[in-house]
Amino acid sequence: MTAKNTQSQFISCPCGRAASYEKCCGTYHVNLAAPTPEALMRSRYSAYVLGLSDYLMATWHVSTRPTDLDLTDDAAVKWLGLKVDFANEQGDQGEVHFVARYKIGGKAHRLMEKSRFVLEEGRWFYLDGEVAE
Repeated sequence: MTAKNTQSQFISCPCGRAASYEKCCGTYHVNLAAPTPEALMRSRYSAYVLGLSDYLMATWHVSTRPTDLDLTDDAAVKWLGLKVDFANEQGDQGEVHFVARYKIGGKAHRLMEKSRFVLEEGRWFYLDGEVAE
């Protein structure tokens, strides 16, 4: 086990759950198989925090996935936290409502989104989201 792996056992997961990154979203970042829409949404939030664009693209449904995802502009973003307000799954459809807090240039912002997910071949994918004003 490398020093980085040893250290990740003790780092809190960015998604806000009371678990280490390694035992929470880090698991999904390695094998991509989040078991629920909420777990996938939390792992995608953590991927944004950590700049894991490959994971974000791999978990985005092919019908709505952008051709490219450049997170270099996100370097100025400081993610502050995530709150899940609602999560539901019915059959192969899922929905998660959340608020993500962040700062850009010292100014606080909130992203409120109702995200839709779809289950295909045993894997959940992010389909799209409606951002609240």
